[in-house]
This record gives sequence, C-alpha cells and structure tokens, in this order.
Amino acid sequence: MQAPKSKKIVAIVGRPNVGKSSLFNRLIGRRLSIVHEESGVTRDRVSAEASWDDTRFELIDTGGLGTLDQSRTHNVFEKGTIEQVHMAIEDASVIIFVVDVTEGIVPLDQEVARILHTRGCHGIIAVNKTDNTILDKKSSEFSSLAFPLYPISAIHNRGIGDLMSRVLETLPDEEDPAEVEALKVAVVGKPNAGKSSYINRLLRHERVIVSEISGTTRDSIDIPFSVGTGSQARHYVLTDTAGLRRRGKVDTIVEHFSHMRAEKSIEKADVAVLVLDAEKGPGANDKKIARMVLEKRKGCLLLLNKWDLSEVTQRAYAKALKDSLPFLQFVPLVFVSSKTGYNIRRSIDAIDYVASQVRTHLSTGVLNRILHGAFNRVPPPLVGRRRLKLYYVTQTGTQPIRIRLFVNNSKRVTSTYRSYLVNVLRSSLGLEGAPIVLQLCARKKE
Repeated sequence: MQAPKSKKIVAIVGRPNVGKSSLFNRLIGRRLSIVHEESGVTRDRVSAEASWDDTRFELIDTGGLGTLDQSRTHNVFEKGTIEQVHMAIEDASVIIFVVDVTEGIVPLDQEVARILHTRGCHGIIAVNKTDNTILDKKSSEFSSLAFPLYPISAIHNRGIGDLMSRVLETLPDEEDPAEVEALKVAVVGKPNAGKSSYINRLLRHERVIVSEISGTTRDSIDIPFSVGTGSQARHYVLTDTAGLRRRGKVDTIVEHFSHMRAEKSIEKADVAVLVLDAEKGPGANDKKIARMVLEKRKGCLLLLNKWDLSEVTQRAYAKALKDSLPFLQFVPLVFVSSKTGYNIRRSIDAIDYVASQVRTHLSTGVLNRILHGAFNRVPPPLVGRRRLKLYYVTQTGTQPIRIRLFVNNSKRVTSTYRSYLVNVLRSSLGLEGAPIVLQLCARKKE
C-alpha cells in the first residue's frame, strides 16, 4: 500500500486520444496543453495551478500511454513518456484516470487500472466523451476497473462538477499553499541546445524528456521550482519551451502550435534564459531568438551549455560571442554544463540578478544628472536645423525599465543618439540583462 500523500496534486492519466489534455485545459480554464488528433502530442508532464470551489491544487497532464512497460518499447519518446507518467503517479494524491466511452474498455485501460490498484492510488475514472444520457448507461461497463465512475464530456463541459467534487473530497486536508509571486523564467533556444537537460540538472531529476532527436519538447512546460526553505525560499516557475526553428522550416501543425506557445512563454516571462550550444556557437537562428526576446522587452541571460566539450578559455569565447552578437553586449553570460553540473547553481544566481535589474527603481535626481551630463558631453545632432533639448527625466515603470524624457520635440531624436543615451545609462548604472525603454515626450521648458 502506498503511503498517504500530503500534497494537493492531481494527475490525469490514460491512453492516447481519450481527451486528457481537453480535460486539463477545461479544469485550468485556458488552453495550455496542445490538443490534436495526432497520437503522442503530449510527451512531457504539463503542470499548472488550478482552483475549484476556492480550493487550489497542482494539476498535471501526462502523455498518452501505448503501454506502461518500458521494456516493451524501443521508442525513446515512448520510454520517456512512460517514465513521466510513473513519476506523476508517484507524486499525485489523486489520479483522474480518463477513458473513452465510445471505444469501451481496451486492454491498456485494464493495465492502467492494475498499476493504480497495485500502488494503492486514489483513482477516479472520468469516462470521457459521454455527451448524452444514452452514453451515460454505456459508461457503467467501466465499473469492472473497480474505481469510482464519473461520466463526463470535457469538450461540452458535462459532468465536470460532479467529478471535481469527488476529487476535492479525496485530496489531503492540508492548508492551501501560500500564494507566492514566483519568478517566471522561460528557457528558450533552438532545438538540441540543451534546454531540457539544463532544467533536469537544475531540478536534479528527469522532469522533462531529453533526446538527441530534434523536436523532443513540443509543448511549453511550466515547472514550479524553489531554492531554500521557509521565509528565505526563492520561488520560480521554469518554462521549458519547444526548440524554435525558423518559421520557414515549421512544417507541421503541432510544431506551429509549439512555436506559438514558446513565443507566448517569452511574453509572460520575467526573465528569458537563452540557451546556446557552446560546441556549435551561435547561429542565425540564435540571433533571431535573441532579437525576439529583446523585442518583447524581457530580461535576458545567455547560458552557454555543453561547456565541458569546449577547448577554449571562457574569456576568449566570451569576446568572440559578444563580437558575434553585438546587440547583446549588456546581457550577462554564464558557462554551464548540464552533463557535469558545472555552474548550475551559479546560473540561478544570475537569473536572480537579471530579475533584480529588470525591477530596478532609479532615483529621479540620479537620472537627471546622468542624462543631462550625456547631453552636455555629446550634444544631439541637428535635425532640421534644430537640436533636441532635454528638460527633465523620470522613471515611469519597471519590467521593462521605462524612462520618460521631457524634451522640446520628440521627433528630433535619431536612433543613434537614442542608443547613445541607453549606453550611457548602462555604463553608469549597470542594468545588465535589463531592457531600457526611452519614452520622449514633448513639453515646453518651464
């Protein structure tokens, strides 16, 4: 018998195409898991915080199972999916076992039920695709699996309330975890840069599937993660994204959705960690991903993975990298090895550092002193026989850092001079990894 679980974690399991991801999306109230008729779209665990009747819990969507026995398959993705499902079962307090009423009981349903009974799991069967009362009667055949039955239709939102009432009754009576504002970190990069390996090393277990085959990670996977305990703990949500290829090479509908999810993950992140392959160096696609991060005005950290394979010094590599990516001169760089664990802890400190830079509040007096000094040292160029004049400066926001300059005419600033002012701010204040947005506002001199 399995020991009682203390955490409010609910896992959704079942074979492919029974509607697990549709139910997951229904319960969290948004489309997070990719739903598609292609078998095996969900490979890793996808987790999110859910709330039902004011009770909060972690909800996990798992990949579809072709078998629960890893020895029966030689497919690396299927092996990884099986392992992820077993880990989700170990973690969860309640298992929602999804079956398909239109297909009836199949041998794999019986195998899943046997595994859950053997492990002493609190299982609840969601008989999905029960769209009407006629199919309600057919759902009774699943009673032979010896778990409580709830006919539902995830697509039509039928029977979900009754199912969730039973789930909430079965969850442990612990207090809801305190709401903490976790730092949102998107791990991005091209395929096979080592994003999933880095996250697994950070978490110290195989949380996401790793393979040398391009496109292993298909969905954007949110993973809660904490460093430390008690009031001193630092909380994060790591998002492992699909490897971003050039749009011209995105050749399947699933990959198209993966690309969209990765972009949205960058949009909602506080910090984007751009993982580069140290052995191959930055390529055209890396530059495009970096520009995407900057265009979305997110804090950025460069992570040089696979450093154990490099034969040059970090100083020489860093110089060559900055020469190759001159628009990222202000972004901190950390060399790591997911294989050996080199600098993994330091990378977390670097993420914290970039996050603090993005949230920096700057003194109005300091800003005025720095930028007026910049204008005096290098006057703006003439634009239509007149120059830009600066009256007053103040910060108007963070994430990104927004600085408003009150000037005589906002149209008299050139892109070169705008870059000069940003560089002066960085050289004076640091602001490493933090985007700076200058907002010029025309105002008469007081």
